[in-house]
Amino acid sequence: MLLDFEKPIAELEAKLIDMKLLAQENNVDVSSAVKSLEEKIKTLKKETYSNLTRWQRVQLSRHPDRPYTLDYINAIADKFIELHGDRSVKDDKAMIGGLAQVGDHSVMIIGHQKGRNTKQRQLRNFGMANPEGYRKALRLMKMAEKFDVPIVTFIDTPGAFPGLEAEERGQAEAIARNIKEMFLLKVPVICIVIGEGASGGALGIAIGDKVLMLENTWYSVISPESCSSILWRSWDYKEQAAEALKLTATDMHKNKMVDDIIKEPLGGAHVDPVGTAKKIRKVIIDSIDELSKLSSEERIAQRIEKFGAMGVFVE
Repeated sequence: MLLDFEKPIAELEAKLIDMKLLAQENNVDVSSAVKSLEEKIKTLKKETYSNLTRWQRVQLSRHPDRPYTLDYINAIADKFIELHGDRSVKDDKAMIGGLAQVGDHSVMIIGHQKGRNTKQRQLRNFGMANPEGYRKALRLMKMAEKFDVPIVTFIDTPGAFPGLEAEERGQAEAIARNIKEMFLLKVPVICIVIGEGASGGALGIAIGDKVLMLENTWYSVISPESCSSILWRSWDYKEQAAEALKLTATDMHKNKMVDDIIKEPLGGAHVDPVGTAKKIRKVIIDSIDELSKLSSEERIAQRIEKFGAMGVFVE
């Protein structure tokens, strides 16, 4: 799938392929022309991806080929045992979690999971967790705390499921309880936004000692489309809404809402999933090593202080 702003690049790449085939079929030396076109493509890519608008970054975060939580788990974990259920209602397939071995560290990995095709998307509910998903996440966090295992969360959701049945089972309470309990967890907590980070659906597993974002992701109280529909009664102003929301990784880091940005390969994480996973693995290991030097009391105090300072201003 090509996004609108990627089409000029794709056209040049198609021309390059045609040029190479033509040269091969006619036994003609066009190496200088090929080299020139390759340089042109490289330059265009750099210009395009270094000057993306906020809306274009939102589009990249939703790219259908972008790695999801299970993709990263399979790439970074030497071993992984998935754990199921909230011990109350059922197993929410939009929220996954389990014990993993990452390098020398045992960790509890929890994250939103989307689907690749129609059947998977229905199974995973488009990455929108129900209350039982957040309760499962909290159960696994408490298990990790019991066995002194660091926690890693992967955030990628368009929001918590807004259906009537979710509200009946206590969606708001489940998310609020997670937020409260995550502040007080005694083990290191590392949270990484790997795609979409929308509203309380994201925040329900995003209170950590380290909160990081991949370069082409977004994190906001509301999606650009929903913001546009509320303010302008139409989705047609989603680009303006994205600009106003200042929801990119750069915006979030500048406003001290996240601790750092993980760089992606040129073109997005889907261009080189293995390389992106290696960066994430290194960040996780380095963060655990750093946070393990602090006592649980110090980590909790710093966690509360960090989030308590957000939104505070002096006139």
